[in-house]
Amino acid sequence: MQSNKLGWLFLAPTILVLFLFGVLPFIYVLWVSFHQWNPFAANPNMIFNWADNYRAVVFDAQFLASLGATVAFVFFAVVTEVIIGYFLAQAFMGDFPGKAFFRTIHTLPLIVAPIIVGSVWKLMTTPSIGIIPHLLDNWFGLNLNIGTSALAAFTVTVVMDVWHWTPLVTLTLIAALVSLPADPFEQAQIDGAGPRQIFWHITLPMIAPALVATVFIRLMDALRTVDEVLMLTGGGPGSATRYVGVHIFKEVFPRTNYGYGSAISVIVLYLTIVVCWMLYTGLLAPRKGKEG
Repeated sequence: MQSNKLGWLFLAPTILVLFLFGVLPFIYVLWVSFHQWNPFAANPNMIFNWADNYRAVVFDAQFLASLGATVAFVFFAVVTEVIIGYFLAQAFMGDFPGKAFFRTIHTLPLIVAPIIVGSVWKLMTTPSIGIIPHLLDNWFGLNLNIGTSALAAFTVTVVMDVWHWTPLVTLTLIAALVSLPADPFEQAQIDGAGPRQIFWHITLPMIAPALVATVFIRLMDALRTVDEVLMLTGGGPGSATRYVGVHIFKEVFPRTNYGYGSAISVIVLYLTIVVCWMLYTGLLAPRKGKEG
């Protein structure tokens, strides 16, 4: 009993911080989502409108388009980061000249603020002064202009996100690979298993919990991407890169539509929880059932 009390005492500061900065803001946003509220209008008071904001979201073509663009962005970004991150983690598991230097350089993007990342990529992709359009034109004869091409803008946002967050995936997978016992791999090699069989039947099942946790983190981060894309494309051209986070930002700040923006935020949070639950159920739950 005494140990339980001591454990709760140590957890109390964390629980308090989570309640103040997690639970209370969510309750407030949920409350605002049931109101029509523009604090800068002639009538700055909240007007309770039941579920009108949620009904409007369901039939909002612009929101649905941003949701579709966000799903495509998250899919290509997260899948690419996981694949590249795994191969880099395997590479860093070996010994080669300059390994410490390359690992340090590899992790540098993680310490750069997202708004700075967006600004740097904006400079690098501007047709008149950017190094990327210059090299693509000289080497491949390609004309890159993210201000006029929707495909180019989407591709650059994905590449930017991959550049920024792949090191996080690499670090988590390195930690997972380092913790693996050597006996199953040695036994598989003795039995004549090839690298592909070892990966599918030993490595992947053993790192699955870390891999799923990493996907969860990147999935939630990618769904709320705002500042990088806002600095790089502003959501354009047109609405090609107006992802959900950018859409909420533009509803809340330029249009000062706080109630409607809050409703979209709650819906996006719900969709994020559903997607994470589906991933957990599909990937980890069967594995735990077999172990049980």
